[in-house]
Amino acid sequence: MALIKKFRIKNYKVDEPIVELKNISVFFNKRQILDNLNLKINKQEILGMLGPNGVGKSTIFNLITGLKSPNHGQIKINGIDCLDLPINERFTKFKLGLVPQYGGLIYDLSLADNLKLVSEIHIKEKELRNQKINKLVSQFEFEALLNIKAKHLSGGQKKKLVIAMALVNDPKILLLDEPFAALDILTIKMLQEIILNLQSTEDISVVICDHQARDLLSCVDRAIVLSNGNIIASGSPNEVISDKDAKTQYFGDEFNIN
Repeated sequence: MALIKKFRIKNYKVDEPIVELKNISVFFNKRQILDNLNLKINKQEILGMLGPNGVGKSTIFNLITGLKSPNHGQIKINGIDCLDLPINERFTKFKLGLVPQYGGLIYDLSLADNLKLVSEIHIKEKELRNQKINKLVSQFEFEALLNIKAKHLSGGQKKKLVIAMALVNDPKILLLDEPFAALDILTIKMLQEIILNLQSTEDISVVICDHQARDLLSCVDRAIVLSNGNIIASGSPNEVISDKDAKTQYFGDEFNIN
């Protein structure tokens, strides 16, 4: 298994946003989750989101997909205002892919049937469906697992399958919610490799939200740290772990990724 480079930073000649959140404020009941937040996600960027529980990381995913509407602000994908677009239109029009922290599988179906089910939703032509499934089976090395029911797969195998299912419609934006949670070290390294390969071979923008800060920082181009409803630090992994506010409000003084 190849080693993950500690600080794999991509230098952009020109920042080209694919997602823009402008002056976003979100309230749940009377509690403010996001406070006039501004965030840009660039094309073919791997962005990591860090922060304490309840700080708004999953809310940002919900805003992008349309599961949640902001109380104030603007959301653009590919330069198009999408506030009035429903969930299904966003996923198809802008080619979104979402890997939830939990679920995402039909547990009584085999691995192969899970892939077939999703492909029938997104791809009309049978031959194209078969080609896509065969590509994913090879890409994720599923050959020996095709007839195993999802409920009998290991945690890492389930996570790989959910990612593969999210790739069926060739997304341009892939959202990963807690992909490293409750996984062993080798499985995390495997997923990191998959994420890096997606960026280099599939021209995908990837956004990762996870509490495993070291694992996240090992495979992102840029990271943001959220606190009190806004972004308190943004930059390369080196930059965010050195940021004074990020240290005070999230990492602590002793944090390192060695």
